[in-house]
Amino acid sequence: MNLPAWIARRYFFSRKKRSFISWLSILSMLGVGVGTMALVVVLSVFNGMDELNRQIFKTFEADMTVSPKEGKRFLASPELLNRLRQTTGVSLLTTVAQDNALARYANGQTVVRLKGVDDSYLQRKQLDSALLEGRLRLRDQGVNYAIVADGVRNDLSISAVDILTPLEILYPQSGQSFSVLNPDAFNREALTVSGVFFIESKYDNFVLIPVNVARSLLGYGPNEVTSLEIQLKPGTDENAAKQALQAIVGEKLLVQSRDDLNVDLYRTIRIEKLLVAITLSFIILVASINIFFTLSMLVIEKKEDIRILYAMGATTGLVRRIFMTEGAIIALTGAFTGLVLGIVICLAQERYGFIGMGTVSSIIDAYPVRLDTSDLVLVSVLVILVTFLTSWFPAQRAASVK
Repeated sequence: MNLPAWIARRYFFSRKKRSFISWLSILSMLGVGVGTMALVVVLSVFNGMDELNRQIFKTFEADMTVSPKEGKRFLASPELLNRLRQTTGVSLLTTVAQDNALARYANGQTVVRLKGVDDSYLQRKQLDSALLEGRLRLRDQGVNYAIVADGVRNDLSISAVDILTPLEILYPQSGQSFSVLNPDAFNREALTVSGVFFIESKYDNFVLIPVNVARSLLGYGPNEVTSLEIQLKPGTDENAAKQALQAIVGEKLLVQSRDDLNVDLYRTIRIEKLLVAITLSFIILVASINIFFTLSMLVIEKKEDIRILYAMGATTGLVRRIFMTEGAIIALTGAFTGLVLGIVICLAQERYGFIGMGTVSSIIDAYPVRLDTSDLVLVSVLVILVTFLTSWFPAQRAASVK
């Protein structure tokens, strides 16, 4: 029989009457439980937001992007393109010409993010799940088409089924004095809208057109591009592929993964997660301080019992373990309950989506959550550490009673 644990359980569960110390113990247990539950839920929400952003970026952006370290464009020679396509792990390579431009449709106009891509872009099938209306096509039977984001469609009141009204794209000519009254100051292209897509508000001003049309508008040469987008084969090691591609493109060009392009957002999410975790940890610490007062008052109440134990031959170590175990029972019971409730809430939210995002424009209806084993371990370690610190001093005081 574990004597310290048996005595501690008697102190906690077998009281003949509910004293102030008993209620304080229950309050401490509830405080630790609520703090633990909140910490599990909040950390899981941040994990869900991180995963959601990765899924959003994966819908529009490539696995790897090659761009110039200086300037907006560079020359992508056929030799360079062939070497990149032959690199181990490369599935598709898309040439991109991208810049801001003015879009007109009927009586409306707006500034858009023009992205010219070649035929391989649609072979990536990233936009298939994001298509709202029409079809995904850029060129068919000699006709150039544009695929517009839902934000552009709303700004210009575009109809994807109206093949008679063209979408006109205008871009200032280099070397010409800028004037909206000068018709020769702009390069112009008219395209038919073939489809509308929606991913997230970040991409709501994009217009996709054939890369040759984009080059003509932007005044680029035949092999000039803004970037090269590379899609990798499933199971390819991204770090190894990134190093291999960087060795091919040389020092003047930069190879970035999808995470590299959005590193600021991921860093912000991690910092917010850390700050919230620290804040909720203080709440658990405050709840655990009640354990300190509970044990301190229990030591005073049980002085006679402690003296009897010493008279029966108990050691200071045994008395110390009794009150350490008492603190562990209070804290770990609350922590275990909080962990279970937190996990249940997260699993229920993940399955049923009880708590909605509250915004009409959101791409999902409910807050995303994802349980991470490392977070559960971290919360458990935190509670154990706080329990040890808040229980040690009262237990030491109990051991010194004579």
